[in-house]
Amino acid sequence: MNTLNLSTPSPAGLRRPGSLAAVLALALTVLAPSQGQLRPLADALLLLAALAALRPAVGPGRSALSLGLIAAAAVALFLALPTPLQGGDGLRLLAILALAQCSVRQLAEQPDSRWSGPATAGLFGLWLLYVWELGVTVFEVPRVLLPAPSLIVQALWDNTATLGGDFVQTVLKSVLIGYLLGNGLGVLTGIAIDRAPFLQRGLQPVAALTSTVPLVGVAPIAVMWFGFDWPSKAAVIVLMTFFPALINTLAGLDAAGKLERELMHSYAAGYRRTLLWLRLPTALPHIFGALKVNATLALIGAIVAEFFGSPTAGLGFRISTEAARMNMPLVWAAIVLASLTGSVLYALLSALERRVNFWHPAFRSR
Repeated sequence: MNTLNLSTPSPAGLRRPGSLAAVLALALTVLAPSQGQLRPLADALLLLAALAALRPAVGPGRSALSLGLIAAAAVALFLALPTPLQGGDGLRLLAILALAQCSVRQLAEQPDSRWSGPATAGLFGLWLLYVWELGVTVFEVPRVLLPAPSLIVQALWDNTATLGGDFVQTVLKSVLIGYLLGNGLGVLTGIAIDRAPFLQRGLQPVAALTSTVPLVGVAPIAVMWFGFDWPSKAAVIVLMTFFPALINTLAGLDAAGKLERELMHSYAAGYRRTLLWLRLPTALPHIFGALKVNATLALIGAIVAEFFGSPTAGLGFRISTEAARMNMPLVWAAIVLASLTGSVLYALLSALERRVNFWHPAFRSR
């Protein structure tokens, strides 16, 4: 006869070896002697505990508890490591890497949701910064070669006003104006080439030459033509973003199916109506692809152009000047600011693309 099991289940997060191993790793880190004959044994047990934690937990509750315990163990491991690194502490470094792999895998194996992807990427980024800080600290890496993330954050905080002026000069003036002009001219030129066959034979090959012009050769010429301020940087960005926008616009306009075109023709729709109601909506996914690619190209072009001549402001000017002074934390702070700006621009364009191209199968399936 079957009977019901009315026993109280154990806590969700502690029924798996991963959580127990994280607790054991934390306890061994705190209680392990810093010196003596028991230190190697404690380090070996610590490594075994971290390796046992590689078995992932199952279920959201278990993962949350396991991740919390693993994070606490990692922080305790970091605080227990001496500086400089001594013999036998390599096991503790391996334990930290094992705990990092365990936590990221546990979060990645959770059921799919809206935030599972960004949460996994964020956790991986935090572990990367943690290992970066740990590596440059215990190995005493000179800040000239690679500053610690804490020094970069401190440089961002201490130079907020300076980097803010650089951001305005590079992004809000050079990048924004050059980006809008380059993409706008590329899309309009693509529509003109599609409309006039003689332009397709004459103008398109000439436009293709703009993609082969080296940036390091154009930037000094642009400075001589337009001066040291932002117009010269905007001119370089226009040259860099024009061709991708043009090619993607032409490809998008040709993506409209033959049956759809014949249907518009059967309704007596002219070129303008067919363009507005069929071909341009079909080309929007291709155009947004060019916009996202050009967002990063524009930022790179502005920073490189500022190396060849700039007023006393700009992210490229700050990087080149502070690198000559060996002030590497501020150099990395400017690089981080540029990277974050490019990521934000890409994310905003992706969000706008989802709103505009909601009809596309790639977004309907989500």
